[in-house]
Amino acid sequence: MVRMGTEFAVCTPAPGDSGEIAMQATTLAVVCAHNPRVPLQISRWAVYCPLSSRITSFITVRTMAASQATRFASTLLFEKAYVDGQWVSAKSGKTFPVINPATGKELGTVPDMNEDDTRQAIQVAFKAFQTWKETTAKERSTILRRWSDICLKNARELSQLLTAEMGKTLLESEGEINYGTSFIDWFGEEARRAYGDVIPSPFKNKRMLVLRQPIGVCGMITPWNFPNAMVTRKACAAIAAGCTVVLKPAEDTPFSALALCELAMQAGLPPGVLNVVTSSRANAPAVGKELCENPLVKKISFTGSTSTGKILLQQSASSVKKMSMELGGNAPFIVFDSADLDKAVAGAMACKFRCSGQTCVCANRMLVQEGIYDRFVKRLAEVMKQELRVGDGTDPATTQGPLINKAAVDKVHSLVQDALAKGATAVLGGKPDPRGGNFYQPTLLADVKTDMRCSLEEIFGPVATVFKFSSEEEAVAIANATSFGLAGYFYSSDIGQIWRVAEKLEYGMIGVNEGIISATEAPFGGVKESGLGREGGKYGLEEYTELKYVCIGGI
Repeated sequence: MVRMGTEFAVCTPAPGDSGEIAMQATTLAVVCAHNPRVPLQISRWAVYCPLSSRITSFITVRTMAASQATRFASTLLFEKAYVDGQWVSAKSGKTFPVINPATGKELGTVPDMNEDDTRQAIQVAFKAFQTWKETTAKERSTILRRWSDICLKNARELSQLLTAEMGKTLLESEGEINYGTSFIDWFGEEARRAYGDVIPSPFKNKRMLVLRQPIGVCGMITPWNFPNAMVTRKACAAIAAGCTVVLKPAEDTPFSALALCELAMQAGLPPGVLNVVTSSRANAPAVGKELCENPLVKKISFTGSTSTGKILLQQSASSVKKMSMELGGNAPFIVFDSADLDKAVAGAMACKFRCSGQTCVCANRMLVQEGIYDRFVKRLAEVMKQELRVGDGTDPATTQGPLINKAAVDKVHSLVQDALAKGATAVLGGKPDPRGGNFYQPTLLADVKTDMRCSLEEIFGPVATVFKFSSEEEAVAIANATSFGLAGYFYSSDIGQIWRVAEKLEYGMIGVNEGIISATEAPFGGVKESGLGREGGKYGLEEYTELKYVCIGGI
């Protein structure tokens, strides 16, 4: 038996294991003692490689189960929450499973925390804030830059973990890890640029200045579609500014956030600065409400649906919190007659089908001018057939992984069925993939109209919907006829049209002859009901600071 905090793990190999594995029991005991990653009543054994000083595989077994089960192998898979620099369980002892969306198999379990657990984490963060806010910008920068370096060294394992819990291809996961790590690096640099101002005083005996100071404890709720990058884009901005964080990751993808905690700890981030509480879908409303209503929390940052964002806004009103929200989208992708056809199709493929269509800035409505419409639909269908392959994200041939869960498949299919019933044409796909589970066929719908649900709702799946329009004015009117305003795209070779349309589209981000617009250095956010505030770029740091005006008299 090996002591793991207040728990014990049985460090014995399973019956039938080779003598070589059995000989590792003593070494394993030391490994387990320093890796309290599993909840009570869990036994763990591992193959340990002394030459590399790394655990090369894990098999976790429930001690109460009738049979043993192989679990996902990773040294960065942590099955506890992270509070005050410690791996902790829920006070209730309850856990919930995390499922691989490609295989339907359980990856592991994490604590099912509630409002009491969240309240305790907030108190920890508030205490840590009293000292963290006193650190210098250079000190914070050094830790963040170190954290970035450690993440890059562990990029492959982080990518594998991300694919296992979210389903996107390994290539896309590798891209996200690089993207997510770039925010750690960026805000490590921006920490040293939180400048104030000296205001020219109209009075000879007064001096006027403005200080930029950290806002305090920040509550964060992150989505499942970018479980690494959304954590770093939010949390690292706050940490760089001198704030502390209590973060709830999506219940479908908590492991990426917990892995980041481990690497932050290795980088020297003090206990209590970054805290991650995990909760099931059932407990999520209570956890979110505690973050919003607790007076110790001064800022809320949320990425998710507009409906949930409105609830959080209402709950935060009682304490007048500062809010950052990146909510739903209904992105138009406009192709004018003057567009380069091949470039427009390539842009549509990148914009629509990355992450199997599960991003908030995916092209939701493809508006194509009548002069190029038939050629665009034909060419898009050809490229989709050539390039899109459905499968497990771990297969190098796969370009389209699973949707996140069965509910997502059902929603996407209902939108397709509604469109077909109202007159749309299925050029490609239109059904769940034959392999079953959470897979859906890449789908191309033509002859789509504005009264169809796929025009009004965010699809969040691999379904391209193509509308026909006649004039520039009509395209802009259709594009703006929504309560959403996150991202919009258009392709044109007419410079005058480019200026006009870019100015008229009511969206926070515009891609002109470009389907991928996200960048660490640029502000990310929407208008109308797609959100408040901006993340990333130099503006991202400002969201976590407050301005203080100081007037010095008697000079």
